[in-house]
Amino acid sequence: MMPSDDDRRAHAAAASPYHDPYGADPYRAEPYRHDPYHADPYRAELAVRTRPAAAGAVVCALAGDLDIETLAPAADTLTALVAQRPGAVVIDLAGVGFCDSSGLNLLLRTRLAAGEEGVELHLAAVPPTVMRVLELTGTRAVFSIHPSAEEALAV
Repeated sequence: MMPSDDDRRAHAAAASPYHDPYGADPYRAEPYRHDPYHADPYRAELAVRTRPAAAGAVVCALAGDLDIETLAPAADTLTALVAQRPGAVVIDLAGVGFCDSSGLNLLLRTRLAAGEEGVELHLAAVPPTVMRVLELTGTRAVFSIHPSAEEALAV
């Protein structure tokens, strides 16, 4: 009696319970461990820093890649900031090297949430890679964009 396809898949899963997102041999003896010696050198983290500014405004500076894998800290921070209803929220993008569709979605959702709360939202120091995404998607026009956080705060 020949094993079914389901039996073969079950056997393969039992032989290798480790899922390696980097495409290495799924049957290797050791699982992938996230440590400095096995870290993905191409994956950039996202740093999120906030600081109060004049007139009750808040600056949220992002540095790193703004993508689906690194998005959570920025989403949590921006949601909390808008909920506090400051005078304005300035998202400083000077340190962002990459932005995918989920990063764009976060910016758009934050803009909508800020509008609903009556909070002004500004983008500052938008790098060329992010500006290109905004231009290609036609969303540049919906944001208040400034060359620097300081200039955004002066508005």
